[in-house]
Parts: sequence; structure tokens; C-alpha cells
Amino acid sequence: MKNACHIPVGTIVLAMVLGGCSGKDKDIPDEFGMKGPRQEILFDQEWKFLCSNATGAEDPVYDDAAWHRVDLPHDWSIVDIPGTESPLDPLAPGGISTGYFTGGTGWYRNTFDLPSDLEGKRISILFEGVYMDATVWVNGSEVGNHPYGYTSFWYDITDLLTFGDSNSIAVRVRNEGRNSRWYSGSGIYRHVWLYVTQPVHIPIWGTSVTTP
Repeated sequence: MKNACHIPVGTIVLAMVLGGCSGKDKDIPDEFGMKGPRQEILFDQEWKFLCSNATGAEDPVYDDAAWHRVDLPHDWSIVDIPGTESPLDPLAPGGISTGYFTGGTGWYRNTFDLPSDLEGKRISILFEGVYMDATVWVNGSEVGNHPYGYTSFWYDITDLLTFGDSNSIAVRVRNEGRNSRWYSGSGIYRHVWLYVTQPVHIPIWGTSVTTP
């Protein structure tokens, strides 16, 4: 299937310039220091994005220098089609069912340094919303797949991380075909969080209240 993603040429050039300025991984902010039994770190900044079905992009050493730099939340379906002033495409796979907005396949990557003093803690990643069919890799290992586009999901990624060194997270998002009866958007359209906890802890969504 022809990929229907579009990014203005100017933004691609800008991404190439920014990507070539520095090869240094970003550091996790000071908020990662444990100040209590649980830390919730907003993980929205400095992602790399490519609107294409890239091969091997889950590999930590994959060269994403030319990718577009984005902050989350992010929706690639609202980007104007090159040469037009509209994101609408009469040939969009979803047709009228998705309002003629385009979908396709997109990749997100984030590379960061993890402090060594966090070793012994448990670290999880939570995605509030990804549309849709999201597959997540950490340091090249597949963590899981979440097909549905309207629910949050999370993974404990502790055993795949390298403490005191660089780590990479890759997310492939696939929004193809007729899968909605309204505008759904495409991509990581809500916040992403990192959770740092003690080895013994209450899991995410681990408490509930029931009534008779």
C-alpha cells in the first residue's frame, strides 16, 4: 500500500539541520532523582519522527539524524500535503469515513541517558494514547503491541534498560485503511510518562474500588 504520510519539505530540511548539529544523547532531567516511593516523569520532549515505513528503525544504532524533531502530543494527519494548503487527500485510504485525512505508517524514536544511581529501581513507560497499532521497542527488543487507538497502555521496561548509559525507545504506529467513522488523527496524540518506583510497589492502575 502506498504510504500516505506527508511532511512539508521545509520541515524535512530543518530536521536535517537540527539533526546534524549534535549527536549527543539527551540526559533525563533532574526529576529522575527519587524523592518518594514513586516518580512520574513527563517524557514528551525531543522525539524524532519519520512518516514512512522505515526498515530497522527499532535498532538503537539506527541513524535518525534526518528525522523530524517533535514534541508530544503529535498528530501527523493534520500536516498539509506538500504543494497544497490542506491535509486532505481525495485518495486517502479511509475516504469519507476518515474525512479524507491521510494515515500511513510513522516511526518515533527517543534516545536518552539513564543515571546509574537508578539501578535497583523499577522503570515503566506509559502511553496515554497512540493511534493506532503501536509496537514498542526498547534498546532493540520488542516490548509489546497495542492495536487499539483509544486506550492507554504501559510496560515495565526495567530489564531492557542500561543504567549509566544511553538507551533508545522506538515506536512504530500504523494507521492504514478504513478504521474509523470520524477524525482519529495519527501518531502519539497524548502524553508519554516514565514511572520510577521501588522494587516493591503498587503497579500502575493497581488499585480499584468496587461496589456491591
